[in-house]
Amino acid sequence: MALSEKIQKTIEGIRHQFPTEQALLIPALHEVQNDYGWVSIEHMKDIGEFLHLPLSKVREVASFYTMFKLSPQGKVDLQICTNISCWLNGADKLVACAKKKLHVANGETTADGNFTLTQVECLAACGTAPAIMLNEDYYENVDEAQLLNLIAQAQNDLAAGKVVGKETRIEGLWL
Repeated sequence: MALSEKIQKTIEGIRHQFPTEQALLIPALHEVQNDYGWVSIEHMKDIGEFLHLPLSKVREVASFYTMFKLSPQGKVDLQICTNISCWLNGADKLVACAKKKLHVANGETTADGNFTLTQVECLAACGTAPAIMLNEDYYENVDEAQLLNLIAQAQNDLAAGKVVGKETRIEGLWL
């Protein structure tokens, strides 16, 4: 397997914005994840070859950042912050609610492949906790009723063929 022509073209198009091959690593990982939904070890090898970096360097970056998914994911990654501020403000109830509604445990994907439930350490919203993300959509001060409404809306959007979550990429530039 090699990186798709589309991914190679995108990386080549932004190469001038980065001082080194290693600096291109995160955008390359994003491109692979955007196209395939996750980053496999084969993709990491291909990225390393394309950027002339050892697999160990690619893997250490991909495994360090929780934004990179190293296994197949649902169409919607429901992330619930369970750090101390969120936990004290009800994140434990949100996790229990999501588990019950989706019939999955932390890190699992629903049988239909639509949702993956992920507990994360910090979504940087301590003052407005608890916080969650549905793909790239960010929500604060979430309670159980709101969570259930957000899940229902995501289910409706998926059924209608819509993508859940915002696009954070502007052509040729990562935000």
